[in-house]
Amino acid sequence: MHRRRRRTAFLLSAAIMAAPLLTACGNDAHPGAAAVVGGQRITVAQLENRVNEVREAQRAAVPDEAQYAQVLAQTSTLTRDTLHGMVLDEVLDRAAEDAGITVSRREVQQVRAGLEQQAGGAQGLETSWLQQYGVAPERLDDNLRLQLEAQKLATQLGTTTSDPAFWSALSVTSKELGVDVNPRYGTWDAKKVSRVDAKTPWVREVTAAGTQPA
Repeated sequence: MHRRRRRTAFLLSAAIMAAPLLTACGNDAHPGAAAVVGGQRITVAQLENRVNEVREAQRAAVPDEAQYAQVLAQTSTLTRDTLHGMVLDEVLDRAAEDAGITVSRREVQQVRAGLEQQAGGAQGLETSWLQQYGVAPERLDDNLRLQLEAQKLATQLGTTTSDPAFWSALSVTSKELGVDVNPRYGTWDAKKVSRVDAKTPWVREVTAAGTQPA
């Protein structure tokens, strides 16, 4: 069954790293793949596209050369973090699909409206999400949909997105799908549902009234 490919994002950290051009994902079975999830390839080109979207948005938001250099110096793990999010996207999407969970466009719009009001408008929200979580403006709705999907799954499990039970459920899905990450980007720990070297948070609680850390 075709699954939606929604993208997630996370907090950014330290110095620039361009997406490397790779030819295989751990072996020769998946040429050009940055990762393979459930037999589906996340290509290097797709990863580069996501990274470029963020970089372009950052450049537009920070025209001053010195300040932009600081932004680059604070986001060295952008490529790896982006891939981490893309893989987690697939895992969560499958877990939610298996649980019969859907998120409507109206739900996303309601949450976005509340967040925009809190942020002082659409541009304020887009800037905040870009700076804090590395989400390009054109991916904001997708990211909000993902957060709502995670919260619905947690509710169905009788827990929260910060509870170990939630991550245990994702771990089961992660193991079922099988995740093969190109060694250039680290390795995948199915039990922890994370790249081994990934240290940034992923899911955040979002409501129409605002956000709270997961």
